[in-house]
Amino acid sequence: MKRSELLFSFLLIPVDYLMLVLAGLAVYFIRYNTFLVQLRPPIFEIGLLEYLQIVLIVSLIWLPIFALAGMYSIHRTLRLIEEFNQVILGCSSGLVLIVLVIFFRHELFGSRFLVLAGYLSGIIFVFLGRVIIRSIQRSLFKKHIGVWRVIVFGEDRTAYNLINGLKNDSQSGYFVIRHFRKLDHASLGSLSNIAKNNGADIVILADPNHGRREVSGLYEFCQEHHLDFSYAADILEAKQSNVEITELASIPIVHIKRTPLDGWGRIVKRIMDVILSSFALIMLLPIFVLCAIFIKLDSKGPVFVRLKRLGDAGRKFELYKFRSMVKDAHKMKTQLSIFNERIGGPLFKIKNDPRITRFGRFLRKWSIDELPNFINVVKGDISLVGPRPHEPEEVSKYSGMQKRLLNIKPGVTGLAQICGRSDLSFDEEARLDLFYIENWNFWLDISILLRTPWVVIRGKNAV
Repeated sequence: MKRSELLFSFLLIPVDYLMLVLAGLAVYFIRYNTFLVQLRPPIFEIGLLEYLQIVLIVSLIWLPIFALAGMYSIHRTLRLIEEFNQVILGCSSGLVLIVLVIFFRHELFGSRFLVLAGYLSGIIFVFLGRVIIRSIQRSLFKKHIGVWRVIVFGEDRTAYNLINGLKNDSQSGYFVIRHFRKLDHASLGSLSNIAKNNGADIVILADPNHGRREVSGLYEFCQEHHLDFSYAADILEAKQSNVEITELASIPIVHIKRTPLDGWGRIVKRIMDVILSSFALIMLLPIFVLCAIFIKLDSKGPVFVRLKRLGDAGRKFELYKFRSMVKDAHKMKTQLSIFNERIGGPLFKIKNDPRITRFGRFLRKWSIDELPNFINVVKGDISLVGPRPHEPEEVSKYSGMQKRLLNIKPGVTGLAQICGRSDLSFDEEARLDLFYIENWNFWLDISILLRTPWVVIRGKNAV
């Protein structure tokens, strides 16, 4: 899911609220400050401030109704007529709620004009706000800002219709950067180079003349290289739950999401990350100060270390931790590699690591060394919950499905951390993290966060 899509979808919420308030004020002005006053003197009188308070509350209540009506679903392409239909559905649902409230609480206000005109003006204003947002988004598409960079596979009529349709529609949000007629080793090699240079976002298979094994191979390839995958609807049956069907150039396209996090899940997860991490940093400030003092007294070197790690889609970032090892500990890693206890995987772990300082052993036992990770969460490098952040040299050894661990942001804690910590083999850890990626939901995150303190208190298997 493109970040620009998430941004514009999120912006619809405050814009809708603003337009609902403006619609309410416009109706008040029309009723009490125009010729209507002389044409039909108002029976129901209400002050502007009292009216504004009602409008602010009603508009706020309408937002979750809009959400239930699907007005905040993240669509790759949505025609204005479809947007208008959604607005009518959302505002009509809101009107039903107002009618019910008036029926049970007649004292709210008794002007049918304000209710009906507010409903109609709400439709007009909300749709106008969305037209403005979509116009800005589509104007950026014309400049290739925020577009999905597309690679198309196929040599039949469907493929060429799709390519020509996207080229002729600069406002679609899709830009074809490469067309491969054949699905073979040569085209996959070129696709691999494009993916390594972050030159594409999505692969669309638009040719039905490929076997299931070839199609499955291309899908797995896209998963490993962090590319979204879609296919023409008549190519194969969708066996996954995380799919959405859209229409591009009059061709039904089935898009397979890499994770349920694609869409509003990322926004919800990000909001939770920022709120909880900011609160944690404030509350843990005294512990940060104490740790800094003891680290400096225990050994020479900085209080914090900045470790090179890879995040979602293989993006590099620096992970903050309290220093728990002697200075230049990384230079000793090659010598100690023969003692690595994590057999069968790329990770490096040894108990009684001679590089760990006395206070560092205490920090690691209780996972206190990882508290500065909250800084990375606020920055957006990692999330509170996710796969373990791995080193670049470790990631270079990943194979096959293991590369899908980079489909989402790594986390401070995760399913693997609460299910065994360092006792797990890398394959077991990877399977747990892949399960999390494929089955994410908000309550799974809450469950992992609530279980993490107990795992830390037990201090089991920490190295």
